[in-house]
Amino acid sequence: MPKNLVIVESPAKAKTIEGYLGKDYSVKSSFGHVRDLPKKDAIDIANGFKPTYVISNDKKQVIAELKKLAKEAETVWLATDDDREGEAISWHLQQALELTEANTKRIVFREITKKAITTAIQSPRTIDIDLVNAQQARRILDRLVGFELSPILWKKIKGGLSAGRVQSVAVRIVVDREREIEKFVPSSSFKLVAEFALEGGKTLVAELPKKLPNQESAREFLEKCVGAIYEIKKLEKKPGKKSPAPPFTTSTLQQEASRKLRYSVSRTMSLAQKLYEAGKITYMRTDSTNLSDDAIQAAKSSIENNYGTQYFKERKYKTKSASAQEAHEAIRPTSFDTQSAGNNRDEEKLYELIWKRAIASQMADAQLERTTATIGIDPVVYNQTANPPAQVPDLQAKGEIITFDGFLKVYIESTDNDDDDEEENALTKGMLPPLTVGQLLNLDQMSATERFTKHPPRYTEASLVKKLEEMGIGRPSTYAPTISTIQKRGYVEKSEREGKQREYQFLQLKSDKITDKTKTETTGAEKGKMFPTDVGILVNDFLTQHFDSIMDYSFTANVEKQFDEISQGKQEWVKMIEGFYGGFHKKVEKSADIDSTTLGKQRLLGEHPKNGKEVWVIFGRYGAYVQVGDNEDEDKQRSSLRKDQRLETVTLEEALELFKLPRNLGEFEGKPMQVNIGRFGPYVRHDSKFVSLGKEDDPYTIEGERAIELILAKRKADAEKFIKSFDEDPDVQVLNGRYGPYIKVGKKNVKIPKDKDPKELTLAECLELAEKTPDKKKKGAAAPKKATTTTAKKTTTKKKPAAKKKPAAKKKTAPKKKDS
Repeated sequence: MPKNLVIVESPAKAKTIEGYLGKDYSVKSSFGHVRDLPKKDAIDIANGFKPTYVISNDKKQVIAELKKLAKEAETVWLATDDDREGEAISWHLQQALELTEANTKRIVFREITKKAITTAIQSPRTIDIDLVNAQQARRILDRLVGFELSPILWKKIKGGLSAGRVQSVAVRIVVDREREIEKFVPSSSFKLVAEFALEGGKTLVAELPKKLPNQESAREFLEKCVGAIYEIKKLEKKPGKKSPAPPFTTSTLQQEASRKLRYSVSRTMSLAQKLYEAGKITYMRTDSTNLSDDAIQAAKSSIENNYGTQYFKERKYKTKSASAQEAHEAIRPTSFDTQSAGNNRDEEKLYELIWKRAIASQMADAQLERTTATIGIDPVVYNQTANPPAQVPDLQAKGEIITFDGFLKVYIESTDNDDDDEEENALTKGMLPPLTVGQLLNLDQMSATERFTKHPPRYTEASLVKKLEEMGIGRPSTYAPTISTIQKRGYVEKSEREGKQREYQFLQLKSDKITDKTKTETTGAEKGKMFPTDVGILVNDFLTQHFDSIMDYSFTANVEKQFDEISQGKQEWVKMIEGFYGGFHKKVEKSADIDSTTLGKQRLLGEHPKNGKEVWVIFGRYGAYVQVGDNEDEDKQRSSLRKDQRLETVTLEEALELFKLPRNLGEFEGKPMQVNIGRFGPYVRHDSKFVSLGKEDDPYTIEGERAIELILAKRKADAEKFIKSFDEDPDVQVLNGRYGPYIKVGKKNVKIPKDKDPKELTLAECLELAEKTPDKKKKGAAAPKKATTTTAKKTTTKKKPAAKKKPAAKKKTAPKKKDS
C-alpha cells in the first residue's frame, strides 16, 4: 500500500497528477463536495448560526473508501483547488475522514504540471480556516435567504419559486434593462456619405463628421452641393499604436468565448475545467491578470522562436478589481510550446483562444499610420450670387494602415459589436488610395440616410457576467452558476426576437439631381439575448418592494467585500451573519401582511368592443394569459400570450388579436384543419394529430395550402423514421433517430453496431443487443437503498408540508370583480 494518499476533487485531475508522482503516492478523488447542509435543521440560529453538516447520500461510499485508504497511509495530502470552495472541501474531508493534524498536509497549486505538483509537495501548509469561514458564511447566508424567502414567494406568487442573494440581483439587472428599453424613444438624424470616383476605377469614401439633425437640413446640405467643386484641402498622417489585451480572467474568458466561439458561460467553464484537469491550462477561476516570471520567460522564448525578437515586449498587468488576488495567475497555457490541446474540437478551440490571448499579452504593440483627408466643398452655384451662404462644412475620409503588426499577428480582442471576421478586418481595413493636397475630386454620388438611435442593448450571458463583475457582485466561481440558475428557474430566458420593418428616408445627389426615397429596413432583431419572463418580473418587483436590502446592488456588492474580509481574517463570520439576519428576518415576519392583489399578477386592459366584457391579462399557473369576462362568467374566453408578449406591456388591441385563434383552414382529405397556439407553440390540428408550424409561419396568417404542406412533410418524416418492425414482437422496432438508426425495445433505446445493417437485423439480434445494453440509471435511484438512515427519514417527512401548499398556489388565477 502506498505511504501517501493524495485527495483531489475530480477523477480527471487524479489521473493527471498520478502520472507525475511515483509509486509511493496514490491519488484519489472526492468527486467534489462531500458534505453539505441538510434540508432541515441545518442552521442553529439561536446558537451563533452553528451549521450542521451531513455526508451527502451519493458520497457515503466515497467517504468509506477514502477513510479506509487514509488509515492505511502514513500521510494524507489534501490537494483540492486553491480557492474558498477548494479550502472548504479539504476542511470537510478532514472532518469526515477524522484526519489528525499530525498526518494531514494541505497542498495547493494553480496548474497541474510536474513542477507545480512537486513544488507543492515540498511546501505544504495547514488548512486556512479563514478561507473556510468565508465559504461557510456565503453558504449559510445564502441558505438563510433562500429558505426564508422562497416560501413567501410560494404563498404570494406561485408555487415552486425560489430566491437567492446573487441570482435575484442578476434578475433585477435584466429586468431593469428591459424597462430601460421599453421607455426608450428613438430619435433620428441623417448620416451623410460621399463617394468620389478616382483614376484606375478606385473610389474614395468620405463622410460629414457630424450627423445632420433632420430631413430639411439634409436636403439643404445636398442642395448646396449641386454643381459644387470638391478639393483635397489637407492630408494628415499620424502614427498610432494598438496594445494587446491582458491574459484572461474567468470573466474575460467567458466574454470572449461567447463572442468568438458562441459558447455559453457554463459551456466555457466546463471545457476550461477539462483542460485544467488535463494539465493544459492554469486554474480557470481567477480574477487576476498577473503572469508569473516563469510564464513570462516561457512566453518570451516561444515568441522569439516563432516570430522573432522584435515581436516580444514584456508586460505586467495590474488587475482593476480591488478584491483580486495578485498572487494568483491569469488563465494561461501551462506550456507555451503547446499550441494545440484538447480531446475534442470544442476544447481545442477554447485552448487556442487561451493560448493566443496569453501569448499576445507579451507581444509588441501594433504600429499604425492613420491618415485623415479633409475635403473642401466650394458651392459654386451660390458664389455667383451677391450674398454667398456660410461655408459648407468639410468632409473627411479616414484610413489606417498597419506598419508593424506586432501582437495582431496572433490575436485581436473582440467587442460585443464585432463581426465574426474582425481579425481579418483589423489587418486590412481603411487604407486610403494615393491622394495629394489640391487634388480635385469628381463626385459620383452623395447620400443622406436617416439613422435612428438605438436602445441600450439587452444582455448576453457574457455581458451580464461583465456587468456583475463591474458592480462587484459575485466572484469568479459564482458567475456561471448564477447565469445557469436564473435560466433554470425560468426568471430569465435566452431567446431570439425577429426584427420589425421600419421606414427611413433616403436622399441622394447624383448627376446634380436630388431624389427622395422612403425605404424599409429590419430593426430590432435579437439573437442569444437575455429576456426577463413574466414570473421573473413579478418575483423581482415583489422582492424589490418588500426586501429592498436583498435586491440593492451596493448591499450585495458590500456582502462580497465582507466575505473577502472574512477570508483575510479581518472579520468574524458569525458577527457578519448576525448583522444581516436581524433586519432581514423582521421583514420576513412582516411579509404575512402583504396583500397578494397588489403584486401585479393581473391587469385590466379595457372592455371588449363588441360585447362590453372586461378584458384582463392574468398570471396563472402556466404563465400569463388573456381573459375576456370575469370568473363568474360561464362564457369567459382565455388565450395564452405569445412568446414575445408580456403581462405588463400587452395592450388591449394585441390581446384581442389572440382571440382570432383557433382559425379554421378548410378541409384536407375530408377532415377539418385548424390552427392554434398551444403550450409548446403554434400548430395545425388535423385528423386528431398535431403538426408544429415552422419558424417562418404565422398562425394568424397561414393559409390552408401551407398547412397541407406541413401535414405531408410530417407524414414523410414519420415514415422515414420507421425502418423495421416484427409481427412476433411489436414492442421491438428499428427506427431512424436524430443521431442515426437505433433499436427501440419497449422503453429502452439500443445502439446498433457499425458492422450491422439496420434493415437486415433479425428479431433475435435486436433482443440480444438489448440484453447487452445496461438499463439507464434513474436520477436519484441510489437514495432509496439507504431509506433506513436518519437523513432519508428527514427527507421523507419534509415532503408532506409541500403537498399541503399546492392548493394555495392555484388559488387566484382570474380576476374578481372587486379588483376592477
